[in-house]
Amino acid sequence: MSLSRRDVLWQLLFVSLASRAALSAASAVPSLSFPRQPRDRLAVTSWPFRNYINTPGNKAFDRGKLGFDLKEFPSVVARRFGVHNINPLSAHFASTDQAYLATFREAVEKAGSHVVDLGLSGGRFYDTDASKRQAGVDYGRQWIDIAVLVGSPSVRQHVAGDLGAKPDVALAAESLGQVAEYGSKRSIVVNLENDNAVSEDPFFLTAVIEEVNSPYLRALPDFGNSLLGHDAEFNRKAVAAMLSHAFNMCHVKDTLKDKEGQVHEIDLKTMFQMARHAGYPGYFSMEYDIAEGDPFPGTERLIAKTLNYLT
Repeated sequence: MSLSRRDVLWQLLFVSLASRAALSAASAVPSLSFPRQPRDRLAVTSWPFRNYINTPGNKAFDRGKLGFDLKEFPSVVARRFGVHNINPLSAHFASTDQAYLATFREAVEKAGSHVVDLGLSGGRFYDTDASKRQAGVDYGRQWIDIAVLVGSPSVRQHVAGDLGAKPDVALAAESLGQVAEYGSKRSIVVNLENDNAVSEDPFFLTAVIEEVNSPYLRALPDFGNSLLGHDAEFNRKAVAAMLSHAFNMCHVKDTLKDKEGQVHEIDLKTMFQMARHAGYPGYFSMEYDIAEGDPFPGTERLIAKTLNYLT
């Protein structure tokens, strides 16, 4: 019986899954060789391009634009920016069925690119309702399996919370510890990002990471998110705390517009100095704030600034 190219690809993916699981069982810490050349350390996240990504689950798609499927994102980034690392968001995948994921991975490889992180939606990891916490754990596990299939070494797991609910370190650590344990069996790191000012407060997240105490639960510092509602000094302390637990991913932005329309400037020079001082070896992913305009020239500007600070 002859096999189609897609059948062969899926056989290779399942072999990869089994091999990575076996490797993880023998290794207590994640192993990833990071590039040294500045441009090779750059990545581009799909979040700023959400208006262009035409997939069923992406409510931000602007039908007035000439959009594209996420499968085209690796080639768009490679052609336009000369960057061959991407970190797509789960909401931007048109499907999670085997055929689509295989086609997506094939498109990444064809572009000569790599998935270096996979951005997930939120889970209610400190909710007082145990069933909601379990739903978050199950969701994280599902996407860890998908990360293996698309070749990503990590997932960025958002932490969600109800308005007025106080973040609980113990409950979050219990839930996220289960996700990290699952990731450890598949050599997938789980990253937490300082995004939402309450449920993803940087000092809450670092407390959770320290409580879990697993090399597979790490921090993803965003250089600008903690400016919202705070000043530059708080942001510096927040990023420093996150960098002390970072593994493979940082998000780079140079401006951030809040809900009142005020534009906050990020001191990128200081951010990169802090990353260097912390010995951070991983990737820097461009996440231009589209509230400030078109993501294409905005991302080009971020890349130029980042390369200047990395060289």
